[in-house]
Amino acid sequence: MATIESYTTAAGKRYQVRYRTPQHTQTKKRGFRTKRDAEDFAATVEVRKLAGEYVKPSLGRVTVADIAPIWLSRKESDVARSNYRMLESAWRVHVQPRWGTVRLSDIDLADVELWIADMRRKSGATTVIRAYGVLAGILDDAVKARRLRANPARGVENLPRKTSKRRVYLTADDVGRLAAESKHRALILTLAYCGLRWGEAVALRVQDVEFLRRRIMIRDNAVQLASDFSEGLTKSRKDRSVPVPQFVLDELSVQCKGRALDALVFGDGAAYLPRPKSDGGWFVAAVKRAKVQIVTPHDLRHTCASLAISAGVNVLALARMLGHADPSVTLRVYADLFDTDLDAVAEALDAKCAQSVPNRCPADVEQAPKKPLTSVNG
Repeated sequence: MATIESYTTAAGKRYQVRYRTPQHTQTKKRGFRTKRDAEDFAATVEVRKLAGEYVKPSLGRVTVADIAPIWLSRKESDVARSNYRMLESAWRVHVQPRWGTVRLSDIDLADVELWIADMRRKSGATTVIRAYGVLAGILDDAVKARRLRANPARGVENLPRKTSKRRVYLTADDVGRLAAESKHRALILTLAYCGLRWGEAVALRVQDVEFLRRRIMIRDNAVQLASDFSEGLTKSRKDRSVPVPQFVLDELSVQCKGRALDALVFGDGAAYLPRPKSDGGWFVAAVKRAKVQIVTPHDLRHTCASLAISAGVNVLALARMLGHADPSVTLRVYADLFDTDLDAVAEALDAKCAQSVPNRCPADVEQAPKKPLTSVNG
């Protein structure tokens, strides 16, 4: 059990609590102004020891910067290289300047919320959410390492919400004109009718195109970092088989002709095709010539979802095609597209089931005998 002792300082009488840790080592905490405060602390320590929640105070005296490298190192191996760069940048630019020298035990929820409020005045929602996620993730590691009893950053109430980006969906005619005006015709059709991400498309190799099965095997993803490329796993970290319309296969057969099996389909030899520039690049020029809505290459993935849904593809098949981990992701991302099908549901049910409902003659309804009313008393 804990013992309470008094001692004298220049500022007056103070109290200290001596107690044993769960490892049976003796320690103490000094500086309590009243005996009641010391007794409350001693009782709290005993309760936490019994509940298995005790954390040695000295373990919380390290700074956030002391344990951040461990978290960052794990993330570097767990996430895509492009994602890691954003996390490392968030740590270096937003988290480290404010929290790097702060001890874990000194972090307070109110201070975290003030930090978020200050960032919201200077940065967008995505930047704020990412920086908060880095801090919260580092402190989660501290809890797992039993340096903190609970994460003081969890439970904030002023985190901004990300606004959904406006999606553009092209029609099949739009896609045809865009492909006709582009110097990368086969790539445009593959993006728009197979739903590949840009990195998946430029990492595609001749041996991944299965002409007899009318499938494309998505195994790799090429991430562009400045002028360099890094090839790794797909976003879902799983291979997937994507169906390919015959007219797209015809274009791919021309694209693959004369290339080695391990050659890139859309690259130049062993060199990846760079992402088109947002201003003055070949894709923007093709969009202008085709006179379609202003779109990005990624909008062609959304277009694929739109065309597939309008063609009656079920959600499970579409989710597998797009590489979503769960069909609920597909429903959430493309909820606006499924809303437009509600009227079609009623029309389909009317056409299919109306003949099965028996007709009732209005005269029969009027002549039907009515049940006599009964009084309360019978």
